[in-house]
Amino acid sequence: MAEATNQFETDLPRREANFAPLSPMSYLMRSAAVFPNATAVHHGRAYSYREFAERCRRLASAFAKRGLGLGDTVAVMAPNVPALLEAHYGVPLFGGVLNAINIRLDAGAIAFILEHGEAKAIIVDREFSPVIAEALKRMDRQPLVIDYDDEMTEAQGGRRGPRLGEVDYEDFLGEGDPAYEWQPPADEWQALALNYTSGTTGDPKGVVYHHRGAFLNAMGNAMVLGLEQGSSYLWTLPMFHCNGWTFTWGVTAMAATHVCLRKVDPALIYPLIEEAGVTHMCGAPIVLNLLAHAPADIRRPLPRPVRVMTGGAAPPSTVILRLEKQGFEVLHAYGLTESYGPSTYCAWQQDWAELPLEQRAIKMARQGVGYPTLQEASVRDPETLEAVPADGETVGELMLRGNTIMKGYLKNPAATEKAFAGGWFRTGDLGVLHPDGYVEIKDRSKDIIISGGENISSLEVEEVLYRHPKVLEAAVVAQPDMKWGETPCAFVTLQEGEELTAEELVAWCSEHLARYKLPKRIIFGSLPKTSTGKIQKFVLREQAKEGV
Repeated sequence: MAEATNQFETDLPRREANFAPLSPMSYLMRSAAVFPNATAVHHGRAYSYREFAERCRRLASAFAKRGLGLGDTVAVMAPNVPALLEAHYGVPLFGGVLNAINIRLDAGAIAFILEHGEAKAIIVDREFSPVIAEALKRMDRQPLVIDYDDEMTEAQGGRRGPRLGEVDYEDFLGEGDPAYEWQPPADEWQALALNYTSGTTGDPKGVVYHHRGAFLNAMGNAMVLGLEQGSSYLWTLPMFHCNGWTFTWGVTAMAATHVCLRKVDPALIYPLIEEAGVTHMCGAPIVLNLLAHAPADIRRPLPRPVRVMTGGAAPPSTVILRLEKQGFEVLHAYGLTESYGPSTYCAWQQDWAELPLEQRAIKMARQGVGYPTLQEASVRDPETLEAVPADGETVGELMLRGNTIMKGYLKNPAATEKAFAGGWFRTGDLGVLHPDGYVEIKDRSKDIIISGGENISSLEVEEVLYRHPKVLEAAVVAQPDMKWGETPCAFVTLQEGEELTAEELVAWCSEHLARYKLPKRIIFGSLPKTSTGKIQKFVLREQAKEGV
C-alpha cells in the first residue's frame, strides 16, 4: 500500500525566499540598519550602532585575513568591556566559535581551556596579561595573542599589565574591512560559542552553543526582562558567564544600549545608573546583596525604576525589601550554562502586589515557569520519568527540553549522553511543582540533607538564616550524625561589625523551622566561593565532617 502523502508537503519545499537559519548575528545587522545613530555601547564614550557594527565587521575580516575560518575557536580574557562585546559578533561573523574565559580562573585552568578548545587566537585585556602569560608557558601550541588596552582600566579600578601579543586590538581592527559581508550559517545548528563550567570536581566541561539556541534565548530575554529600543542595560553580569546569559545578543536585538563595566562595585554602579540612564541589569544574588548593603554615602535615589534579573538562589526577602525601597524591581530566574543561562523565570502575577512582603517574597523566590522560547520545563521522577503531581510537596528532578539547550559537551560523549538520558536535559536540581504550575527548586540533588529519613532542603534553612538582620551570607550542608545519618550544618558570615552567638541564631531559626530542620552546628566566618562567585559547598561539606 502506497504511503499517504501530506497535501501540505507536496511541492512545498523550503526555499531561500521562505526559510533562513536563525542567528543572533541578524540582530546586529538589523539594529545597525534601522537605528544607525542610536547608542550601542557606553564606556567612557558612546559608540553608535553604525560604529559598533563596523567594528564587529572589521574584527571578523581581520581574523579571516589571518586565515581563521569555520569552526575555529577565538578566546577572550577580559571583563565587561567593548572588545568582549564586539567579539560576540566579530567571531561568529566569520564562522568562528567564541570562547569567553572566566577572568577569575588560574593559569592552569586557563591553559587547559585554551588547549581543550583548540583556541587559534586570544584577545587579552592587559589587566589579565600576567595570568595569561603564565598560562601560555604551560601550552605546547601558542595561539595568536591580541592585546586590548582599555581606556577605562584605571577609572574602573583596574591596573594595566605588560603587553603580550604581536598586535594591539585597535591595530588589529585596522587590518579589517568595515564592509565585511556576513553570510548566515548554512546550518543554524552550527557552533557559535564555547563556555566552560566551573568544574568543582575534575576538569571543566566545554558547553557548546549553536546559532539557533542563542537567537531564541536572546529573544526570550528581551521579552521576559522587558527590553525595548531606548532601554539601557548595565553589564553587572559577567559576559563570560553563559555569554552574559545571551543578553550580549538580546540587548542588541532591541537596539538598546550596552553600558560596560569592568568591576562590580556599588561606588561605580550608582553613578553609572544616573549617567547612562540605566533601566535594566542582571546579576547573581551576591550582586544584589552588594547593592542592598552598600554604605549610605554611596547609595543614591534612582532617577527611574531599574529592573534586575537575578539567578541561582533566590534573594532573601530582606534584600528584596531593601532594593525595592531604592527603586529596583527584582525578577527571579533560573538556568544553567547548559541552557544558555535563564530557562525559567518567576512570571509576575498582578495579585501578588497586594501580598505582605514575606508572602510576596515566597512567591517571588520560586523558579517559576518556562521561558517563552523553551519548549518545556518539567519536574519528573528521575527514575521513571513520570511527571510529579502539582501538589507543592512531591519532589522530583527539574528537566528541560527545547531549542535553547546546548549541543552537548565538547569531546565528552559520555557526559553528553548522561545529561540527555531519557530525552530530557537533566539539571540535577530537585524541586516541586505547585498547583499554579510554578516550579520551586528545593535543592541540588547532591545538596539535599536526609536526616532520619526526612528530606531537609538546605535552601529552606538558608532562607531563614538570611532573614536574620545580622546575617550577610549563609550556606547549609549535611554533616554526618551517628543517630540521624545527617543533620544540617550552617556556615554564616555576619554583617560587618555585628555579633551573634550560635545559640541566638538557632533560637531565631526555631521560630521559623520545624525542629528536625534546625542547624545542629553553626560555624561563623567567610564562605569559600568558586571563580564565578558561587559558594563552594563541596569545601564546606569537608569542613562539616571535621570535629564530628
